[in-house]
Amino acid sequence: MRYAVPRMPITKSAKKAIRSSARKRVFNQRRKEEMKSAVKDVRKSAVAKSPAEARTKLADAYQAIDKAAKRGVIKKNTASRKKARLAAAIKKVA
Repeated sequence: MRYAVPRMPITKSAKKAIRSSARKRVFNQRRKEEMKSAVKDVRKSAVAKSPAEARTKLADAYQAIDKAAKRGVIKKNTASRKKARLAAAIKKVA
């Protein structure tokens, strides 16, 4: 995959926008990583066939997914799909 060559900012506002987007990127990556790890925890406990533990972790996963959707890290429908699939995985185990 080829990436566009980054151009040097010329105006003050362009320089500020680059700084701002770099800060936002850090927050977005952190939010996405939290969401992924929460989802992974739920899936692990579902595979281990411990539905009680999975249900307790499901609340944390829902919270992480909703926060990511609220901030625009993921889209609303993506959040909905992730939550539905997690719930289905737990239901399958129970």
